[in-house]
Amino acid sequence: MAMMAPNIQATDCSNLIPSLTSLFPPRPLHRPLSLPHSRFISKASLHHPSSPSSSSSSPPSLVSRRQLISQTASLSLSLATLLSLPLPAKSEEVLSEWERVYLPIDPGVVLLDIAFVPDDLNHGFLLGTRQTILETKDGGNTWTQRSIPSAEDEDFNYRFNSISFKGKEGWIVGKPAILLYTSDAGESWERIPLSAQLPGDMVYIKATGEKSAEMVTDQGAIYVTSNRGYNWRAAVQETVSATLNRTVSSGISGASYYTGTFNTVNRSPDGRYVAVSSRGNFYLTWEPGQPFWQPHNRAIARRIQNMGWRADGGLWLLVRGGGLFLSKGTGISEDFEEVPVQSRGFGILDVGYRSEEEAWAAGGSGILLRTTNGGKNWTRDKAADNIAANLYSVKFINDKKGFVLGNDGVLLRYLG
Repeated sequence: MAMMAPNIQATDCSNLIPSLTSLFPPRPLHRPLSLPHSRFISKASLHHPSSPSSSSSSPPSLVSRRQLISQTASLSLSLATLLSLPLPAKSEEVLSEWERVYLPIDPGVVLLDIAFVPDDLNHGFLLGTRQTILETKDGGNTWTQRSIPSAEDEDFNYRFNSISFKGKEGWIVGKPAILLYTSDAGESWERIPLSAQLPGDMVYIKATGEKSAEMVTDQGAIYVTSNRGYNWRAAVQETVSATLNRTVSSGISGASYYTGTFNTVNRSPDGRYVAVSSRGNFYLTWEPGQPFWQPHNRAIARRIQNMGWRADGGLWLLVRGGGLFLSKGTGISEDFEEVPVQSRGFGILDVGYRSEEEAWAAGGSGILLRTTNGGKNWTRDKAADNIAANLYSVKFINDKKGFVLGNDGVLLRYLG
């Protein structure tokens, strides 16, 4: 069906311990210790050629279990008393290049997006389910709950999906349909009403300039505004459902009306989009100026989990079961090659580029992978294995500031 831009009008709503050996050099005991059931030769039974009384047939002595336990306990107690050193931190709190930041939220909250004010990279916001908005003013070390009155006037438990800043202007979108705008770096937020005819749920927003933004729904509608959200113009002429029904005869595998929603959507710095269908059986791309989304058959047998843009302008692709593929060359492509990764069978859920050569991938059961050659080789950060959470979003604000989001309120901060 042809999609006309709904008449979206808005009113101004102003308003870690050193080893024991290194601390205490070993000294001989009266009877040397051994493992249980093993034997040792006492000093009296050692064979000396000059000693005729020595006999090689002398039976060796045994350490009784009671002696072993007593000596071991005494040594442990003495050392513990002398050292009085603190215990090591929990493994999930000591990561090689990441640290966990504990948040003042319920464990069930799912974190969904994070952004910082460009003019003040100490000031940022973190979004999630259950109407969660957290604010930091120290670069992400500590976070506090933020209350926005204009989002609390109704009996809705909003899911805040996306946030973006350009200068001091910022935008937040969520579900049920809600749009928040700030012109003072988030000190105050106003709610901008949206048309009830908006097709689909808003899943992504990008601040593009002064009073300007791009908004995407899970049905493929893309709208742009240049006047602070008072009016929006449709950038595509039809929803994804309409495009699939119109092109189903062209050979897009699995295309049907029922797959006309997105599972994930990612935007490149130059405004191109790549989206994965809700079933993961194909993907779609859009470039500025195109009237419709372009569907693409997947060249991989397994279903697609997520897709996004590399720092060099190419595409990365994740499939269910832990596979990672990179497109050959840059730009939009249907030609991918698999890259071996140590995913331990867990799915990889997202990739974030810190630079053109370095990137991090995150996935189920605390999987963290790193590449330093643009994605050709990946190594696993084992220090994160004990984090009992699925890590599903990697975001680098710049080459020094990055975060990994996970379920149950897990947030990792990049240390570098």
